[in-house]
Amino acid sequence: MTALIRPEGQTSDDFRFSRRALGGLFFAGYASAALARDAQPVTTRADGLTLADVSYRAPDGFDLPAYVARPDGEGPFPVVIVVSEIFGVHEYIRDVCRRLAQAGYAAIAPAFFVRVADPAPLDDMQQIQAIVAAAGYEQVMGDVAAILDWASQQLWANSDRVGITGFCWGGKVVWQAAARFAAIDAGVAWYGRLAPPDSATPDQRAAGAPWPVDLADDLKAQVIGLYGGLDRGIPLSSVEAMRLALARAGADGDEITVYPGAPHGFHADYRASYTPAAAADGWQRLLTLFEARLKA
Repeated sequence: MTALIRPEGQTSDDFRFSRRALGGLFFAGYASAALARDAQPVTTRADGLTLADVSYRAPDGFDLPAYVARPDGEGPFPVVIVVSEIFGVHEYIRDVCRRLAQAGYAAIAPAFFVRVADPAPLDDMQQIQAIVAAAGYEQVMGDVAAILDWASQQLWANSDRVGITGFCWGGKVVWQAAARFAAIDAGVAWYGRLAPPDSATPDQRAAGAPWPVDLADDLKAQVIGLYGGLDRGIPLSSVEAMRLALARAGADGDEITVYPGAPHGFHADYRASYTPAAAADGWQRLLTLFEARLKA
C-alpha cells in the first residue's frame, strides 16, 4: 500500500524528479498497483554480479536512469535490454535483470517513464496510464538508441551481441525496436499488444502506431512472442493476425507461443496472474534463443 504524503493523496508531481536528483533512484519495492497480497516473488541471488544504477543522455537531453546487472569480471558480456511493464523499473524488473546476469548477460533496464513520473509507487491506474501514454514511440526509440550507444562505450559490454526482452507495454516495444534497429540480434516479447483493439478510435490507433502486426516485413532480428490464451486484453485473433503477417514476410525463426491456460502477465511472479509453468517454459525459450543468437 502506498504511503500517503499529503491528505488528499499523491499526484504525479510527488514523483517528478529533476535531472540532477533522479540519477540512481528507483522505487525500492514491487509495483504498488499490481502486487498480490499473497505473492511470493522469485528472488535471484546477487553474488557473482555487479549491480549499478546508471544514467545516460537521451537524444532530447534527458539523463535517463537505468538499472544494470552483469556478471563480475571484465567481460565483454552480451547485452540484453529489459523493457518494463507499465509500472516501470521496480523490484520485479530488477530481478529479471539479475536472472539474465546470472545467465551471463549484461542486462540494462531503462526507466522510460520518469520524464513525467515514476509509476511504480502509484496505486491509481488512470494516473499510471497517463504517465505511460506520455512515452511516445519516437521518445522510446530514441531512448533505445541511446542505450545502444551507451553500451557500445562500456568495456564490459559486447555491443555486437544485443538482445531485447520486455513485458506487456515492453513486449510491444520489443517488436518495434527489432524492426527499427539492425544492432539488435534477438528479441523476446512477453504478451505485448500486437494490434489495436477493435474498439479503438482513430486517435487511439494512431497513438499506438506503429503496431507490431504492421512491422513483420521490417524485423531485423529474430523475435519470439509469448502470449497467454486467457489474455483478456490481447485477443487470439490478433495473435493469429501476427502469425500470418510473419508468415507472409517469410520471417525466419520468428514464432509465437500461446499458453492456453495463462492470462496476461503470466511471467510476473509478484502478481496474481503469475502462472509458474508458462513462465518457466517461456524463460527457457528466452535462454535458448539468446544462447543461440548472442553467445554463438
